[in-house]
Amino acid sequence: MMTETKQSEKTFKLYGMPWQVFAIFSAVVLVAVYLEKLPKGMIGAFPIMIVIGTILNEIGERVPILNSYLGGGAIAIIFGTAALNYFSVIPEATVGIIDSFFDAGGFLNFYIAALITGSILGMNRNLLVKAAIRYFPAILGGVACSLGLVWIVGTITGYGGMPAVLYVGIPIMGGGMGAGAVPLSQIFGDSLQVDSGYILSMMIPAVALGNAMSVVAGGLLNRFGKGKPKLSGEGQLMVLSSNEAQATQITEEVQTKRDTIGLEKMGVGLMIACSFYAFGMIINKFIPDIHGYAWMILTVAIVKIAGLLPEDFEICCYQWFQFIMKNTTGVLLVGIGISYTDLGQIIAAFTPTYLLLCFVVVLGAIIGAGAVGKLVGFFPIESSITAGLCMSNMGGTGDVAVLSAANRMELMPFAQISSRLGGAFMLILASFMLNILK
Repeated sequence: MMTETKQSEKTFKLYGMPWQVFAIFSAVVLVAVYLEKLPKGMIGAFPIMIVIGTILNEIGERVPILNSYLGGGAIAIIFGTAALNYFSVIPEATVGIIDSFFDAGGFLNFYIAALITGSILGMNRNLLVKAAIRYFPAILGGVACSLGLVWIVGTITGYGGMPAVLYVGIPIMGGGMGAGAVPLSQIFGDSLQVDSGYILSMMIPAVALGNAMSVVAGGLLNRFGKGKPKLSGEGQLMVLSSNEAQATQITEEVQTKRDTIGLEKMGVGLMIACSFYAFGMIINKFIPDIHGYAWMILTVAIVKIAGLLPEDFEICCYQWFQFIMKNTTGVLLVGIGISYTDLGQIIAAFTPTYLLLCFVVVLGAIIGAGAVGKLVGFFPIESSITAGLCMSNMGGTGDVAVLSAANRMELMPFAQISSRLGGAFMLILASFMLNILK
């Protein structure tokens, strides 16, 4: 029995299956693709997107440098899928099925609704309230400094100050891909009356480069903190009493409830997430200057802080978010690669000026978040890492990479605030800026 268990643990798995089983099902899907018998709609799009996403993710997580500094599987899926499409490896009919399901079919909005609702409601309320008082000013400091620097450099280099802010600065500071660049591209597309796919193609290189630079910067800040111990809390963001520290922890009881998966609970989470999205669209109907995504995020945050939703329902949303994130993130990234990533435009974007603009955005995030963090009582190194680099990285995967490089994984709750609430702020800021520019 012991030998069987050890052999089972060593079995290489893809998408939760032994690789041999995954290969059999994948072969069936691929035969359907190349015989042009892949069903239209969700039933055809899901399997081929899972196959492509799983394989490319595994490659991205194993290739050196790519897995350490450049976003790993997420980047491999997006750019790998874009390359397969660019070189016509994927049949045109299959591209049409994926594109229709992902964009017109609404899967993108479906994913984002689950992500926003579950991640915010899954935070500890005390941490959310306490951190917002001091933490958000640090985020604002990083955003202001990064956008200010990129505007200056964009103006000096001839790229253009405002284009540098809109298409480089804001995407990098926007909270990653799924809850950042993707909704930003839709906000830009709606406001400027241009194709959101074209906008996203302009933003993706900035997000990827910003993430890579943020991870490297995390390691450098850790080393800098070793030489300047007065600037570093060695993983502690602010001084807390024992009672305060205890109040900001997820209780063992709540964690146990979260870990007790229920099929009905996930169904409840699905309903609540979609309802919050619908509510954001309702407010957008009457106040169209701010995008529905931004209204949705604000609504969820207010509900969480005010304690308006029973804890059991919050757990339902958290479990639904976890299910969607773990099982369909690869699907989402394949959709981005197919529908929103023009490889030709991306290749053209890699110029010395573009690299410089991405660098100054990350540098500005470090300086601004560190300086303001010190003013509100944070350790500058920790503030720069969480309120700065965890804004300029690629959302959740970027948070893990940055904190790992900085040897500060205990700061993950604050990193999530940056990625989620900071990303929400960038959506609102983008909406206001575009409204002014009209």
